[in-house]
Amino acid sequence: MRSSDIIRTTKETDISLKLSLDGGDISVDTGCGFLDHMLILFATHGRFGLKLSCKGDVNVDYHHSTEDIGICLGLAFAEALGDKAGIVRYGDVILPMDEALIMCSVDISGRAYLAYEVRPPAEKVGDFDTELVKEFFYAFTRTSGVTLHIRQLAGENSHHILEGVFKAFARVLRKASSLDPDSTSVPSSKGVL
Repeated sequence: MRSSDIIRTTKETDISLKLSLDGGDISVDTGCGFLDHMLILFATHGRFGLKLSCKGDVNVDYHHSTEDIGICLGLAFAEALGDKAGIVRYGDVILPMDEALIMCSVDISGRAYLAYEVRPPAEKVGDFDTELVKEFFYAFTRTSGVTLHIRQLAGENSHHILEGVFKAFARVLRKASSLDPDSTSVPSSKGVL
């Protein structure tokens, strides 16, 4: 089974994360209700197993928890993929979420890059700063080594926009990390990703 366990402890956060690319139980406790909801959506729509516990300095804000969870999820994703032999490598989706429309594409290339063009109109959803979603994805791409493009094509409701972002992200990761039934080699002319 393609899985990874990550433990990360800093002066700001204490995180335990288990990711299974091939499914499993989902349990998320970040100390932030909105972030919990987004990560549960991610695991559900990606059909990933995810067990995540984060104790962070949420009395300050959710920045450290959000960024460090992105770091850990990226590390876990990269570790669970191993040498990437047999994966599809690419994924893309255009996902509607009510009035919101999100385009997301990924290349599991070994090269970290984020293009993030999302404009939620509200600065907060509940007590969560919407600008932190971009920090989450920066952290994820840096540690996972993937190229990720996320673009908002339509939308007026911040919650719908961000929910669409996490669902689209899950679906492209699922597609790109799936095993190609016709190949057991690394999908690159270089022979390595």
